[in-house]
Amino acid sequence: MKIETGKGTITLKALLAIWSVSALTSLPGLAVSPILDKLTKVFPGATEMELQMLTSLPSLLIIPFVLLSGHLAERVGFVRSLLWGLWLFLISGVLYFLCGAVWQLIAVSVLLGVGSGIIIPLSTALVSRYFVGEYRTRQFGYSSAITNASLVIATALTGYLANIQWRLPFVVYLLPAISIMLVPFLSKEKSVSDTSTAVAKNSLPATDYRALAMYSAYYFFITYLIVVINFNLPFLMGEYKLGSGSTGVVTSLFFLSIVLPGFFLPQLLRIMRGHITQYCLALIGLGLWIVYLYGSVYTIAIGCIITGFGYGVAQPYLYDRGAAVAPRNSSFALAVIMAMNYIAIVVAPFFIDNLQEWVAAGSQRFPFGLNAALSFVGIIIILIVNVFTEYRRSK
Repeated sequence: MKIETGKGTITLKALLAIWSVSALTSLPGLAVSPILDKLTKVFPGATEMELQMLTSLPSLLIIPFVLLSGHLAERVGFVRSLLWGLWLFLISGVLYFLCGAVWQLIAVSVLLGVGSGIIIPLSTALVSRYFVGEYRTRQFGYSSAITNASLVIATALTGYLANIQWRLPFVVYLLPAISIMLVPFLSKEKSVSDTSTAVAKNSLPATDYRALAMYSAYYFFITYLIVVINFNLPFLMGEYKLGSGSTGVVTSLFFLSIVLPGFFLPQLLRIMRGHITQYCLALIGLGLWIVYLYGSVYTIAIGCIITGFGYGVAQPYLYDRGAAVAPRNSSFALAVIMAMNYIAIVVAPFFIDNLQEWVAAGSQRFPFGLNAALSFVGIIIILIVNVFTEYRRSK
């Protein structure tokens, strides 16, 4: 079976390889969260700092290696560097089952961060490498949907396995074995860059660094806005006495709402044409505002769904635009954009917690109201920038 790419075809096995790598990008650090309370009993001498390092180290190490991944791919080859990252990811998954001390878990977390940092930007670069035009846009939607769907499924799986035995959640880190078996099929396919001569490639427009910076800043901003649901929603639901079961359902609905737009991305972008960034921010802000204003589980769920939908449209759209503004080196552009996601995830909780303590101590609603207001401020800034840009063009 052949899959259209917009400039030829690839096999179904090659497409499954691309999708399998996309499914891995949301997994780093996921297995540790549901077992943190168990680790305090398994390793009674472990400090709070050591346990926090287990969740934060992979994300911190992902950031530099996301930026280095593109350079590594250029030096050793795209498929080879992808396999290196997958093997490091898989080896860390195996080593987690052999660890008998906290320091060993921390060391393996470093290895996990390095491996996942290599493959994360390459997961989106694979799409821009093998697809063009609307086919690329559609595949970015599918890739984003698969990433977020794997997050939902893996979160439920690790939570269930944690109740059986504390090591079992690490089984999700063995999934790179599937990609390792499939990725070699990519080496048999010609990428878009392979079908172009060096002269043709040099004739492509240079990277638009201004546009790349704007898309990167936008991705950082919207990720910062929605992180409040991941980190603060349990505390808000607790304040309303809605129970942990309701929190789990609402969080699942949030992630599912991020997944859905990926399957209809070209159609949604046509509807929003010309105002995509504003519409996505408006949806994010509206959803957060509903969560801030109303305290029932149903209204909070509706707000989270609206927020997730806006983010679910923006995420693959930004990947597509990143590839479009850097036709000569889309891997680098996508690495920069994806790094913003992880920087926002690391930075946001500290900023929100400190501001909450300073401005509205004890109020779990405050972060949602603040981020809702910031989203509408962002829309105003985008409109001003667009007006100024149009003015400069007319001069």
